Amino acid sequence: MSSAVPLDALRDTHAPRVEPLDVERVRQDFPILQRKIRGKPLVYLDNAASSQRPRVVIEAIRKLYEQDYANIHRGVHTLSQVATEAYENSRDKVRQFIGAADRREIVFTRGTTESINLVANSFARPRLQPGDEILITAMEHHANIVPWQLVCEQTGARLRVAPISDEGILRMEEFARLLTPRTRLVAAVHVSNALGTINPIRRMIELAHAGGIPILIDGAQAAPHLRVNVQQLDCDFYAFSGHKMCGPTGIGVLYGKLAHLEAMPPWQGGGDMINVVTFEKTTYNDPPQRFEAGTPNIEGGIALAPAIDYLLGLGMDRIAAWENELLAYATQCAADIPGLRIIGTAPCKASVLSFVLDCAHPHDIGTILDQEGIAIRTGHHCAQPVMQRFNVPATARASFSFYNTREEVDALFRGLRKVLEVFG
Repeated sequence: MSSAVPLDALRDTHAPRVEPLDVERVRQDFPILQRKIRGKPLVYLDNAASSQRPRVVIEAIRKLYEQDYANIHRGVHTLSQVATEAYENSRDKVRQFIGAADRREIVFTRGTTESINLVANSFARPRLQPGDEILITAMEHHANIVPWQLVCEQTGARLRVAPISDEGILRMEEFARLLTPRTRLVAAVHVSNALGTINPIRRMIELAHAGGIPILIDGAQAAPHLRVNVQQLDCDFYAFSGHKMCGPTGIGVLYGKLAHLEAMPPWQGGGDMINVVTFEKTTYNDPPQRFEAGTPNIEGGIALAPAIDYLLGLGMDRIAAWENELLAYATQCAADIPGLRIIGTAPCKASVLSFVLDCAHPHDIGTILDQEGIAIRTGHHCAQPVMQRFNVPATARASFSFYNTREEVDALFRGLRKVLEVFG
């Protein structure tokens, strides 16, 4: 039996109408989308793993290496000053993109994973004692599970997990019940990479703060698809990655409320995170430099700015509207595939269609689709507890971006019919 979400359930009927994207024009901005795989047009539906890059991002990196590259900060020569200005301007761009109050609240990291590890080691670990608790949800990515397990092992704290329903919806009554006087931190995903579920983050933050509990949001899957304003959310920390939002690999962001960052000790030691070093004592720099030891991913930081400009130029509301249309259309198409079961049928989702077929393992599905030039992700998606919750070894995951088309969705389901021909 196929399992599908009703079309109307995937649309926000109260959202204002926005001018539609000219998707064919947008696609011209992405050189890789002109590529052929095995003689067939590339259909790239692996955006939850990593998006593709528009030409403006590629050109920004090329320009840096050809004209402006030097190490940043403290250099008095022209190239160093030019690169430093571009890097720090990118920090301001990120601040504006997520609505942070102060540029000092924007820490550059290697990605969401390092951002979460930074909070785990610098914020949580010094505050935890035996018997304390950290609360996460059952739909977390490994990057928002393992760091908390590590600090719990080191401190004697306990990891608690709020359950999810058969539809992949967080059980809010259980989440609220698990917030106790022993809870020292909540860490929760904004949008599930394995299910597509959009969590009620604002309500979760309100519940945590009612108990005086700080909360970190894993925004890796939300920042590319949704409008995010950290001041309106009032979260304590928000983490996301550049490579999922048309930016370079190896650059990420940790937003932290300034009061938290100022109270946190450094996690890594080295250059740039210091004020004065002697063999007897070292004093540390202010945030965010306190948490940015060593030579950073300079080109990644600089090219993140044009990626953000590109997304904002298209409009986050327009992006979300088109991706919702694609998801709704794909969900309709899925209902016509015998033996297909969608994993994650929450009414509020973002651009992820995870599924299993009765007749074929997800890896076989992905292999046959690749023969048709169609790129999806198969496996546990770094969310093994989610797979265990739904009693499946893995899923096939098609994830959509604003440059995808209905024709590409059609190609996906033509490919799945070929899978049925082989295995059915």
